[in-house]
Amino acid sequence: MPSEPAAESPAVAAVARLAELPGVPERVEAARAACTRLRWHNALRRRTAEAAAESRVRGATASAELEGANLPVDVVRDVMRGAATWSRHPDPVEQVVRGAAAATAESEHVLGIVLRAPLQALARLHTVAAAGLVADEALGRPRRAGEECAELGELGEPAPAAEASERLRAVVQVLLAAPRLPVVVAAAVVHAEIVTVRPFVRGNAVVARALERALVQAAGLDPTGVAVLEKGHGAGGVAPYVGALAAYGRGDVAGVGLWLAHCCTAVEVAATEGERVADAVLAGRLT
Repeated sequence: MPSEPAAESPAVAAVARLAELPGVPERVEAARAACTRLRWHNALRRRTAEAAAESRVRGATASAELEGANLPVDVVRDVMRGAATWSRHPDPVEQVVRGAAAATAESEHVLGIVLRAPLQALARLHTVAAAGLVADEALGRPRRAGEECAELGELGEPAPAAEASERLRAVVQVLLAAPRLPVVVAAAVVHAEIVTVRPFVRGNAVVARALERALVQAAGLDPTGVAVLEKGHGAGGVAPYVGALAAYGRGDVAGVGLWLAHCCTAVEVAATEGERVADAVLAGRLT
């Protein structure tokens, strides 16, 4: 007799149910349609790599801004393309921007493993995002008992280390199943879980945004990697982004629905920004 298909994990089944909440399917479809329009932009017929590189520049800049660290995009672009280097003794702002730039750049290199070896992808993203911000022995691994995370206090206390590790395992299950799920919803849950649980000593939100970028590309929602997801999350400023995450952290249907709505809108904004990137590539006017 043929074997029965393996049952989905509770975490994966929960994500599938979230995708059926009232109003969510329509928002998911709008996000998917926006990414499809971006995919067929004329610039992406032959110049996808150039557009994706510029998307990562703008994404890194926006990710750092969500951390409260601002540097001109031209500075970030020069460093990320190798035309300049960071200071030997960076100030705190540059240190945060450097981590955001490194994690966003690394998102390209974890594309091949994010859906099959998620913990390895997470470790690589955290290692570059938090370099210089935490002790070397804390890089690339979740918090241990007794280790604290002081980030994002407005979201409440982070989960204890043991609970964080357990929920991180659920994130891994969702990542492994992402191609079978509505990618926008899977990415939203993965992003929010990492930020609200805060499994790392530092760098959680930067890692979450870089991981989302890799996931959305690897799972096929934005196969070009040109959508600027970080810009989408920060389109309304830091407060709406953090507020939507706080709503998710409540765990009720309304709060989770608010975060899903934010993420679907963010993908639409990200695709529109990606079209601007593609227009700039065609015009030869990135700066």
